[in-house]
Formats: sequence, C-alpha cells, structure tokens
Amino acid sequence: MNIAKKIKILLQEAELYHSQGLLNEAMEKYNNAKELIQSNEQLKTNQNLINGISKKILALKEDINKIEKAPKKPEISGKMQDLIKKMVSFSPDKNEDLKALDGAIALAKFGQIKRAISEFNELIKTDSLRIVAAKNMLRCHMALSSMDEAVAQYEQWTSDQRFSTIQLDKLRVFLENILKKEGVEKKLPKREPPKDSIDQDQVEGPDVEEDADIIDINSMGITIYRGPNKGQVVEFKVKFQLGNKVSLLIPIRDKDLIDVFKVGDIINDIQYYSAAALYRGSGTVTSVKEIKIGPLRGDYCVDIKILLK
Repeated sequence: MNIAKKIKILLQEAELYHSQGLLNEAMEKYNNAKELIQSNEQLKTNQNLINGISKKILALKEDINKIEKAPKKPEISGKMQDLIKKMVSFSPDKNEDLKALDGAIALAKFGQIKRAISEFNELIKTDSLRIVAAKNMLRCHMALSSMDEAVAQYEQWTSDQRFSTIQLDKLRVFLENILKKEGVEKKLPKREPPKDSIDQDQVEGPDVEEDADIIDINSMGITIYRGPNKGQVVEFKVKFQLGNKVSLLIPIRDKDLIDVFKVGDIINDIQYYSAAALYRGSGTVTSVKEIKIGPLRGDYCVDIKILLK
C-alpha cells in the first residue's frame, strides 16, 4: 500500500472515530497521519494537506476540552427533564400520545439520551407510534456511540410479537443504512413470516409515518446561502426526525454555520439522502434554538421542514 493511500485511510478512520465520540482514538489516527506526511519529502511540502489536518486536529482538541470541562454528571435533574417535555407538548390540537412523542424527541435534542430511550421504549407500546418511536430509539443509541446497542436492540425486536414482519423489515433497512453511513457494512437478521397464518400487516392500521408517506432522511447537503461560506455545500447529519421535520445539531465551534440559519428562511436546492435514493427539494427553517442546559449546552438545534420536489 502506498503512503498516500495509508494517509487517506488514517484520515477516514479519524473522521469515523470523531463522529462516534472516540476522541482520543481519533487524535491518535490524525497524529499517525501527520507522522507519515512528515516522513515523506514530497508530502511534507503540501501545505494544503497539512493545514487541512491541523484544522481538524484543532476542532478535535476543542471537543476534548469541552468534555473535560463538562460536569461529571451531564444528565440534568428529573424535574428539569420533565420541564423540557412540557415545553414542547402543550399544543391543544394534539392527543396525549403525540405530545409524549414530541416530549421524548425534545429530551433527545437536549442531550438527555438515556431518558429519551426510556420514553421511546414506552411509546413502542402504542401501535400508531411504534415505528417512529423505534427509529428514534435507534438514533438515540447511535447518538451515544452505541452501535452494538442499536444492533442488539433491533435483534431483540425480532422476537417481539408486537412488531410485524413488515415493520421489522423497515427497521432493518433503516438501521443498516445508518450503520453504512458510519462506515459499517452489516447485514441484520430477518424474521421469517409465519407459515399458514395471516400477516399482522394485513389487519393492523397504519402508523404515524405511513400516514404521512414519510421518507427517512439520514443526511442533507445544503448549499450555504449567506455569510463567508456562501456557495459552499455542507453535509449535515440528521440527528432526529419526526414526520416531515428533521433536526440538525450544530456545535458551537461552527458558529459561521449556525449564523446561516434564520427562522422562516426557505432553503432551495437541498440534497436529501435516504436509504433508497438521493432526493432534491427545499426546506423551511422552523426553529433555531441554543441549547442552554444539559451536556449539549452551547450547541444549537436547527429544525427544518422537508419540502421534496
């Protein structure tokens, strides 16, 4: 393997480790890449390459410092978690189940992932919310950098008779695609439909996502439309999704990106990436909020309403 390919693989591994919260491991990969560059007469004069790696290392150091300075117990009190749920579930035109779903997603957005997982697990008991709750529960495991937990959770559901065969197929494809986005190719087990019996999907009602004919969005390519980075295309990972609204979490270090989004803006020519295909469309910015409590304090949550062509 030539040195350029080795460096490329090290940088890809560093990006993957960083995205999964394995910060020290990511730093080791970046340092290994730097050593290889410095040992090569031709590459050590490539200032663009060196500057690019230095920028990524600086961002990584900021994340490490942020974690080191954070309180030892990042989870906020139960009373404050309950308050977060109430903040987004007061709408009089929603039933109690949908309010509970909104509250669980709000907890996840504020970094209260373990409590959110518990809330989603309860919502799985409700037929109409089962799929959307299960998908967001898997997203929560991934947010905790727990790929193994996400896979184990899906495998547990394969023996849970509350899930129909078709619902499990949806969850399998959904999780496989998330894992693929993180650089992990994994085929998950299927549940074979029972013989000589009526498939549950033939008698059950539609769930929330099926009603809205929703496409699962894993990431979005947005052309920055204002500020110093105008014209640049940036890919954002979708952290959570409810119906046709997606949530992006933007760290405070990316202040230039945060300042781009203004409530009410219509963003044109968005590339929506899903398991099935690439879709083009637009989106409306419905909310831009600074997270002021919890482990994500200082970061921003941006909600966008999907408008496909």
